[in-house]
Amino acid sequence: VEEIRDQIVANNQETYWVPSDVKEGRFHNWLKDARDWAVSRNRFWGTPIPIWANEDLSEVVCISSVEELAELSGQPAVTDLHRETVDKIEIPSKKTPGTMLKRVDEVFDCWFESGSMPYAQSHYPFENKDEWEKGFPADFIAEGLDQTRGWFYTLMVLSTALFGKPAFKNCIVNGMVLASDGQKMSKRKKNYPDPNLVISKYGADALRMYLVNSPVVRAESLKFREDGVLGVVKEVFLPLYNAFRFFLQNIERWEHNGNKFVPNAETRRQSTNPTDVWIQAETQGLIKFVHEEMQAYRLYTVMPALVTFGGQLTNWYVRLNRDRLKGMEGDGEEAEKEAETGLQVLYDVLLDVTMLMAPFTPFISEFFYQHLRKFQPSYAEAANGGGTSNPVMPGKSDSVHFLMLPKYDEGRLNPEAVEAMQILQTVVEQGRYAREKRNISLRTPVKTVVAVLRNPAPHVVEGITGTLKSYVLSELNAWEFTVISKEQENEWVKLSLTPNFKLLGKKLGKKMQAVKKFVNAMTHEEAVKCLEEGKIEVEGAVLDCETEVEPKLDFAREGEQWEPAVKADGSLVVAVDCTQDEAILSAGVARELMNGIQQLRKNADLDIKDKVEVFFSEEDGVSVVENAVARNIAIFEAKFKGSIPLPQRYSPAYAVPIKTDTVEVGGTEIKLSICRPALAVADSLDPLVVKVLSTLEPAEFTEGQEFSVEIDGKAFSAKEGLDFWLNSGAKARGTDSLKSDRFA
Repeated sequence: VEEIRDQIVANNQETYWVPSDVKEGRFHNWLKDARDWAVSRNRFWGTPIPIWANEDLSEVVCISSVEELAELSGQPAVTDLHRETVDKIEIPSKKTPGTMLKRVDEVFDCWFESGSMPYAQSHYPFENKDEWEKGFPADFIAEGLDQTRGWFYTLMVLSTALFGKPAFKNCIVNGMVLASDGQKMSKRKKNYPDPNLVISKYGADALRMYLVNSPVVRAESLKFREDGVLGVVKEVFLPLYNAFRFFLQNIERWEHNGNKFVPNAETRRQSTNPTDVWIQAETQGLIKFVHEEMQAYRLYTVMPALVTFGGQLTNWYVRLNRDRLKGMEGDGEEAEKEAETGLQVLYDVLLDVTMLMAPFTPFISEFFYQHLRKFQPSYAEAANGGGTSNPVMPGKSDSVHFLMLPKYDEGRLNPEAVEAMQILQTVVEQGRYAREKRNISLRTPVKTVVAVLRNPAPHVVEGITGTLKSYVLSELNAWEFTVISKEQENEWVKLSLTPNFKLLGKKLGKKMQAVKKFVNAMTHEEAVKCLEEGKIEVEGAVLDCETEVEPKLDFAREGEQWEPAVKADGSLVVAVDCTQDEAILSAGVARELMNGIQQLRKNADLDIKDKVEVFFSEEDGVSVVENAVARNIAIFEAKFKGSIPLPQRYSPAYAVPIKTDTVEVGGTEIKLSICRPALAVADSLDPLVVKVLSTLEPAEFTEGQEFSVEIDGKAFSAKEGLDFWLNSGAKARGTDSLKSDRFA
């Protein structure tokens, strides 16, 4: 080893390691001080060293193959190379005829065998010679950190000695998985859970993701915790599965209306919906990132990116588009068209993510793929035995594991859309935090939310105050949202600058305190000017504002109604107007009532398209909910497609309840009923006509329709909109009940 040590060190420099500090530090230091290696061991079990010799070792023969051993010994070729077979074979001496050479007692060090793995596994050079030489050195190996003095070392030593080059090109070094208390896992101590039970309980995918998304892939130690595996299931797999299930449910709903879902790339690309543009840009950026990082063998960056993207998809895209994907955004064909566009985008994203995750979480990815592939036109070809054919394609391929990673579409990369959405999310998160500080529920609206951003890009401001503004208002349940202009910043915030004293210590020396005092005393305008100029001059020292100064915004507006929240790095301030007047409080009650209605619909197993009428009753003398509905009619009409909840007195006597329950709204309990749609009649209408109309369905009538009937030989007539109405809400509108502060 010592004779080729310099070459071993040089060969190590030709390899690529992750993390690189193991190669440059621990492994390099071991190689540069390498000593000669005694490859023999005195034990029974092991690979026999192929040396035959006489007793005084004056005649030594090293055997190079089974064939040579058979030729020299005159015995049949052996197939079992263990000691109990090989030790019986003797070779006639050429120097001393009549005497026999016997194999030496020693066996190989087992690490010699490990280091020989690249050659032994292919039976090189006796078989597969050409194929093996084409594939050597190996593209990639992986093992634990402890192998820097074991397998990694012996691979490098033997390949250098035999071929003058390393045995591998790329190497991922894993850290050690320890027990939860930081000790080594021990069967005796039983300080770790049974892996079979963990897999049975949480699934192999959860365990894989937990390990790949841990310090282990950075050659650091991991204290294994079973609740960490559970966390993967709860925080990653369940939200992703729910998004997948939500997609399938809405595809079923959309196709139930006579449509057929077929993936369409053109529909996705032409979408102008800002969240569609954003999630497609995020997806293509993720694909590009995964390709780049996998090519660099950096697993420790890939898995966090996949986990983060899962949160973006489930917590933001799906949530922001729930009503749209359900066909509830807009009316008629417009709503269905919007739903289809959103479903096209969601399908494409789910399929891409499924293929990206397949190498890391093979089982849940396969489950997703087997459902998603059925929508592909090429799926029909799979039934003809073409599922494994080449070239593979989604749908036709029988398994996601036959597919290559998807290639990114440069045309859908959109850094500006991604940046604008990142700022939106930060604004929403800080806005929620500000509400929490004042204990204001998200069900209660707030009047105004303002945001101050430090040097925002024009496209960011344009995005969050333009196409994305409605999402900010919805997520924060706010009536107005404003981004403060640069000219008005000083009315809302103060920009402060903090010198980075760790960097400036040697540079400033005794001037440190003077510089600190000067910078702390700067006004907002002075700080802004320094940032624009890029430098601060004080006491003869020049500070670089890019690298040596940390800017931070702080809220400075007066007024108790404002509750601020400042991002940790000081780059953004959000302030919420917490004024709680009657209009705000009633809107909050209205929001609670909406949630109660939605929950009651869910409990009644109603479909999105099922039309119902909603009635409520409060305790005697209490009209909190009634007043809230009267003040917020437009909100209810927008949410429930023109329908509004009405006091129980508006319910026809013949109304058929579907589900009734008691719910708490506005601090009081109300009785809430969901009823089948029914015609509403004027109080003055003849009881006989009322009885007939009570048996008819509203769908049988149109607005303004005349109705005639003969009862016991007497003719009656009634007109919709005058004598009866298509529903109770129409009656309330027709009798001007909805125009007053209260319903009646």
